[in-house]
Amino acid sequence: MAKKQSDTKTNPMLTAVVANQAGEIFELIGYAAVGMEGSLLSPLKAANTRKMPYGSELMYLPERRPVLYNLATGKTETVRENPYAPGEPLYPVAAFNSPGYVITHISAYRETKKAGYLPLFSYGAVGWQRGNFRTAVVRVDSEPRQDLRQMKREDVIAGVEVMHKKLPANRLRAHLENCALQYGCPAGKNFFLGRYEAPLPTAKQCNARCLGCLSLQNETGIPHSQDRIRFTPSPEEITQVALAHINRVKNSVVSFGQGCEGDPLLAADVIEPAIRQIRSQTLHGTINMNTNGSRPEILGQLFDAGLDSVRVSMNSVRETCYHAYFRPNGYRFADVLKSIEVALAGKKFVAINYLNSPGFTDTPQEFDALTGFLQKYPIHLIQWRNLNFDPIRYWQEMNSVAEHDEPIGMENLLNRVRRQFPKLKFGYFNPPKEKFNET
Repeated sequence: MAKKQSDTKTNPMLTAVVANQAGEIFELIGYAAVGMEGSLLSPLKAANTRKMPYGSELMYLPERRPVLYNLATGKTETVRENPYAPGEPLYPVAAFNSPGYVITHISAYRETKKAGYLPLFSYGAVGWQRGNFRTAVVRVDSEPRQDLRQMKREDVIAGVEVMHKKLPANRLRAHLENCALQYGCPAGKNFFLGRYEAPLPTAKQCNARCLGCLSLQNETGIPHSQDRIRFTPSPEEITQVALAHINRVKNSVVSFGQGCEGDPLLAADVIEPAIRQIRSQTLHGTINMNTNGSRPEILGQLFDAGLDSVRVSMNSVRETCYHAYFRPNGYRFADVLKSIEVALAGKKFVAINYLNSPGFTDTPQEFDALTGFLQKYPIHLIQWRNLNFDPIRYWQEMNSVAEHDEPIGMENLLNRVRRQFPKLKFGYFNPPKEKFNET
């Protein structure tokens, strides 16, 4: 494996953190934490990390062993045994970072022979320094839309009670209640708290079979993160929920296309009349759709009905890599590009939900493809989202369909894209239309 050099005097390394069999996390003196980007291993340093953001979570990785930097030998090594309990295994630790932060390095580890797929999270590199956990991230969005400190459970419950009285028979309201209270969904919580963006899950079906689908995993052994919606809400139910949010939230957003559903373009028969009903009663609020962009002609009809913005999900703008992850069923990558063309031609606000993974997203091939795409399709916003999928398995999938050279680094990638496209917005959340033209 390749290894990057570091100046330990001017840029001290972070102490490694690991876990024992009981899941207890502790620092391992004599070793520095290591991050990985594909085949590259890098000791974590103060300058390329930041204090772990509030709301982030630490996880230990089963069936894996940590790769650490031995300060005595000056080499990276796989540490298999707990030095404080000889004979017991040692496990790597990763950070699942808060929204708005892009991971620059994955927690370094090696799989054991029994290793299965990791659960659907992102696995940021993490270490310890001067009384704090530090993690390898870059901030791309400072809006506190999903800051857990502003989502107290008692306030969410109070909001649930208000909406239950207001919309007692509305099945979509009941579904969102379950999302907020059972799954802790930040979007669901925001609806009941009356802030920012409200979700409008609608679609039971999907025409993609994404490797990291949060709501449906067939025969993969990967547990899904949340249950997919089991019914199709009526246009009236959608309208009631949307108006309840729009009428009480300044600069509000309501969005179709959530983690607990398929793709909303497959539910256009109820979404289109719902949009028309909403717009017949108010011009306030932003109606957004998060989608795979598989049906450009349907998307055009929704724009005609009053849809304001669209966010198209992509892990790559190279067709082979896109297909390897999304595994389209009944549409082509050309359809996705056509949807973006339709949106831009209609002068709608266009974002891409760019699912990134260091070690792939920051390779020269991906960078060149992305810049070529941005030159041809002048979208308005990239939402930099950490890919929630087993990183090593993901790299293997991507390397099986395309060539990749040594990564240039996520932070370097972000800086280069920003310099080349100064008008392009970086972020994490869907903006309201009042902010579409902000620089």
